[in-house]
Amino acid sequence: PCSIISFLVGLGWFLGLAFHPFTLRAYMSENAMGSTMVEEQFVYGERALSYAREFAGHKKKAGGMPVAWLEKTMWNLGLEVYKQSFSRTLPFPDELRERYMVKGTNVYGILRAPRAASTESLVLSVPCSEGQQNNQAVGLMLALASYFRGQIYWAKDIIFLVNEHDLVGMEAWLEAYHNVNVTDIQSSGMLGRAGAIQAAVSLELSSDVITSFDVAVEGLNGQLPNLDLVNLFYAFCQKSNLLCTIQGKLQRSDWDTLPAYLHSLQTLLLMVLKQGSGRPQGDHGLFLRYHIEALTVRGINSFRQYKYDMGTVGKTLEGMFRKLNNLLERLHQSYFFYLLPSLSRFVSIGVYMPAFGFLILILVLKALDLWMKLSRCDVDPAEESCDGGPVAMEEPRPSLLTLAPPLLICHATGLALYFVPILGQHMATQHFPVSETEAVVLTVIAIYVAGLALPHNTHRVLTGAGNDRGWMMLKLLSLLYLAIQLGCMALINFSLGFLLAVSMVPVAAAVQPTGPKALQAVLLVLVTPAATLLFCIFLYHELLEYPIPVLEGWQRFLQAIAEGLLDHHLYGSIIFPFVALFVYPCWLLLWNVLFWK
Repeated sequence: PCSIISFLVGLGWFLGLAFHPFTLRAYMSENAMGSTMVEEQFVYGERALSYAREFAGHKKKAGGMPVAWLEKTMWNLGLEVYKQSFSRTLPFPDELRERYMVKGTNVYGILRAPRAASTESLVLSVPCSEGQQNNQAVGLMLALASYFRGQIYWAKDIIFLVNEHDLVGMEAWLEAYHNVNVTDIQSSGMLGRAGAIQAAVSLELSSDVITSFDVAVEGLNGQLPNLDLVNLFYAFCQKSNLLCTIQGKLQRSDWDTLPAYLHSLQTLLLMVLKQGSGRPQGDHGLFLRYHIEALTVRGINSFRQYKYDMGTVGKTLEGMFRKLNNLLERLHQSYFFYLLPSLSRFVSIGVYMPAFGFLILILVLKALDLWMKLSRCDVDPAEESCDGGPVAMEEPRPSLLTLAPPLLICHATGLALYFVPILGQHMATQHFPVSETEAVVLTVIAIYVAGLALPHNTHRVLTGAGNDRGWMMLKLLSLLYLAIQLGCMALINFSLGFLLAVSMVPVAAAVQPTGPKALQAVLLVLVTPAATLLFCIFLYHELLEYPIPVLEGWQRFLQAIAEGLLDHHLYGSIIFPFVALFVYPCWLLLWNVLFWK
C-alpha cells in the first residue's frame, strides 16, 4: 500500500506542476539586465531583405554556402572576417539527411568592441540550410552587423557566424574556438578569436514577415540555458508586442479554467519529451556544453492576422544584445534547472524534484522489505523460507558470489549493444542485403531482443541459488542499482530520469518469480526502455495534435535509434550509452529475477 500511495502521489505531483498556482512567475534575477530597458533604433529592415535576396541568389549559383560572397560582404561591413573548413566522416550514413562524408566551411566576422580589450564576446549565429531556408536570417544578421558597426557603446566583441551543415558545423566551430577535439572532427583551426563567449543567440528565419517567435531552450543531454536569458527574450517580445511561443504553444490568459490547465500540461509534457530525448533542439544546444548560455529563436509565419516586418524583429534582437552587453559577469543568478509550462511561468527544481523522489521511494521501500525478509532468514532459517513458506533444509544457502554470473552476463550484453552495431556494420552488409544504416539499427534490435533468452543461460551457472534467498538478493541489488541510476540521471536530465522512473519503477518493484509469470513478463516487456521510446514517439505526436499511424510510428522509432547513435558519436550525447550500458543491463537483471530457477 505504501508503494501504491507513493506512486500515485508522485504522478499526481507531476501532473499538478502545470497548475497555475503551483508555478512561479518568471522574473529577471540579473540586475544588469533588469534595471532599465534600452531604446532600440534598428531601421535597416529593407537592407536586411536586400541582403537576403542577394544571399539566396549567390547560394543558388554556388550550389551551397557562398563563402566568397559572405567574406566580401562582411569585410565591406568593417568586420574581421575568417573562415574555417571542416570535415567529418559519420560512423554510418545518415539516411535522413543523405550524408556520410560531411565537408563544409564556416564563415564568421568579428566586430571588435571599441570600449574594451576583447576579453568577452557575444555570438549571433545563423545556420546555412538547404534550399530557401534561413535566407532571411542571414540577411537580418548582416543588417544587424551593419547597424552595430556604427555604434560606440559595445563593451563586448560580437561574432556573426554562418555555419554550414547545421549541428556538425557548429560543433566544429566550437571545438576549434576552444581548441579542443572531443568528437574527431577534422578542421582547419581558428585563425581569429574574440573574447570568452558570454552568451549566444541562434536565429532561424525563412520569410520576409513573421507572425510570432518560437524559442527553443533544450540543449544537448537535456541541458538548459540560464532562465534569465529566456526571460530577457520574452521581455523584449512583450515590449515589441511580438507574439512569443514555446513548444509552438501560445499561453492562455484564462489560467483558472480546465482548458488552460490542459494547455499548460501539454506544453510541459512537450518540453519533458524533448529534454528527455537529449537531442539539441537547435544550434544553441551545443553552446551549453561550454558553459555558454544560448537559445534558438525561430520566426514563424502562420495564418495569424498581425504580421511583423524585419525592422521589428531587428529591434528585438538589438535590444537583447544591448542588454547582454551590460553584463558584468556570466549569467548565474537565475535557475539552470526548470520546466516551462509557459514563458511567463516556470517550475523550479525544488518544486518538481519531489515528484521524482516519491517514485524512487518505491524502490527504497521494496529494497527495505527484501532486506528485512533476508535478515529474518538469517536469524531463524529453520522455521520458514524467506517468503513465509516451508523451507528445504538440504538446499545450500547462496553467497554473494552467486550474483556474479547474472551481473557479468547482463553487462556483457550491454557492452555488446554499445559496441557491436557500429563495429559489425560492414560484416552485416556483406552477408545480408541491407544498407549500413539498416544494419546498425537491426543489429541493435537483434541484440536487444536476444537479451530475453538470458535467463535460460544464467541459471545453469548458478550453484546453490535455487531457494528464495537467491532471487531476493538479486532483486535487492537490482532495485538499488536502478534507484542509483535514475537518481543520477535526474540530476543531469530530470525529464529522462522521470520518464524511465514512471515506467520502470512500479513493475520493477512488483516483479518476482512467483505468481503469474506470463502477466509479469508482458508488463516487464512493456516497460523496457525501447517500449518507453516507442510510446513517447506516439505521445509526442498526439501532443502536437498530429497523430501518426502505427507503421509511421515504427519508422520513426527506427529513425530515433539511428539518430541516438549518431548524436552520441557526433556530439557526445550520453543517452545511448546510458541506456545501453546501465538501464538495459538493469532491466535484464529484473528479467533474470522473473525467470529465476
